[in-house]
Amino acid sequence: MRVFLFSALLIVNAGVLRGADAPRLILQVTVDQLRGDLPGRFIDRMGKGGFRYLYDKGVVYTDAHHSHANTETIVGHATLATGAHPSAHGMVANVWYDRGLQRLVYNIEDEKYPLLGDDADVDRATEIDHTQKAAKVSGRSPRNILVSTFSDELALHTAGKAKIFGVSVKDRGAVSMAGHAGKAFWFSKQNGEFVTSRYYYDTYPGWVEAWNKARHTDRYSGKNWALTGERDDYLYGDADDMKWETDFPGYGRVFPHPYGAADSKYYTTLLTLSPAGDELTLDFAKELIEQEAIGQDEVTDYLSVSFSSTDYVGHLFGPSSLEMEDNLFRLDRTLAKLFAFIDKNVGLQNTLIVLSADHGSPEAPGYLQSLGIPAQAVNPAAWNKAPAIARLKKRFGIGEKLIKEFFQPYLYLDHGVIEKAGLNLEEVQQAVADELLTFDGVAFAYSRGDIEKGRLPDTNVSRAVANNHNSLRSGDIYLVFQPHCFVAEFEGLTVASGHGSPWRYDTYVPVIFAGSTVRAGAINRRIATLDVATTLSAFLGAKPPSGSSGFVLKEVLKR
Repeated sequence: MRVFLFSALLIVNAGVLRGADAPRLILQVTVDQLRGDLPGRFIDRMGKGGFRYLYDKGVVYTDAHHSHANTETIVGHATLATGAHPSAHGMVANVWYDRGLQRLVYNIEDEKYPLLGDDADVDRATEIDHTQKAAKVSGRSPRNILVSTFSDELALHTAGKAKIFGVSVKDRGAVSMAGHAGKAFWFSKQNGEFVTSRYYYDTYPGWVEAWNKARHTDRYSGKNWALTGERDDYLYGDADDMKWETDFPGYGRVFPHPYGAADSKYYTTLLTLSPAGDELTLDFAKELIEQEAIGQDEVTDYLSVSFSSTDYVGHLFGPSSLEMEDNLFRLDRTLAKLFAFIDKNVGLQNTLIVLSADHGSPEAPGYLQSLGIPAQAVNPAAWNKAPAIARLKKRFGIGEKLIKEFFQPYLYLDHGVIEKAGLNLEEVQQAVADELLTFDGVAFAYSRGDIEKGRLPDTNVSRAVANNHNSLRSGDIYLVFQPHCFVAEFEGLTVASGHGSPWRYDTYVPVIFAGSTVRAGAINRRIATLDVATTLSAFLGAKPPSGSSGFVLKEVLKR
């Protein structure tokens, strides 16, 4: 046994790069809502430097999935960053109800560290997601992430000498990947600039101020998002203006999509609802690489770039739409420009690239229905008045509102009402969960008691639900809707498609490692996104992040 273990260690250590042999840069690219099949669907019409480079030169894992049930933005980003389940890293949802504060909280809010600059403010007023109900706490930090990230471990491994940065349109896309030890910048739709918080800086670096003053967003003023090619060359060329697509005010659902004037109300929001958001992210990232001298010495640096536009386009138009097709062509060009810039300034041979996604996406219910596939939207807002809930109130002698809040994926009961009635909380939780199973569109309803006491059946879905459960932040009941059923109403805006389920279309994402010493190949076995952070640590010989549950992907360590 000892001989076997020693031999195994030799095999693993043989793949570790140290000192001058280590990459100068680890570039982690996360594409928000990039389902695992989407790049391959259109790759035959893409150029050579973006997705083709990754698929031709990288280790491509064709069956990669998230292992948690709530496939939302912060949950997936934090999992990729930490190699841990949400049960350990604590980011169980984009928002959760904090019973101590008696309100919903946003995942990375932190009033101790307000945003820098008088004009920087919370930008959720026009978000196409459901974070708006959380209180508008302007501060941001990674302190709600309960375990270390890979970037934290890199800082420890290099005695704090590694330069570590995260960039994204979304604050949660930047903060989560930069970790506790790095620095993060994100796009403010309030002022059209990249901003940060006092967790990272007391004042903006001069180069950031100069970049913001240059008003890069103005170049889109009076222009629009138009097709990059001829309509007849698109797979979905005849599918523009579908009735299930979202008609966002002033943007429409038909090409070209106008941005409007730079001083119009929704101008910067409309930029993020298009490939322009990714282009701005790229431009800022390139400036950061130059100004911060990323990858210019023997110490391995880390840069995370999270591209958000695919998520917004998916919500508005669905993954099988003309808009998504054109967006992916433009994303391919953006990636090609990023890789070319890295090659020129650092060298791809000196850079380890890993690309993945925070979650996948379902098809738009309207699109599925057009093909004869059952799909529907559900409306939890009406549940408190449902006959089933009325029966429960009568059974327990409750005359007040029993359901305090539903916020995907958790339903929160009013503990004060239950305590006032002298009821057993766990009994009420179980009774409500049983009744919810009778609701149209509900597949499973798991009570907190069943989750915490290990009474769930041994299935893929229930394991994913357990992986998502954190006793301090999770709600009373975890709801799983039937496949192709989801909440389509976000703050009065009906969207074409959503995500957040444990079904395979939401868990399925690409995982590709390329550059440095990686040997190309396609790997068809099932892996988990947990494995990404663990593998990055093993590649450098650093210890795994503190809560990681992933395994080392041995193909990445082959030289």
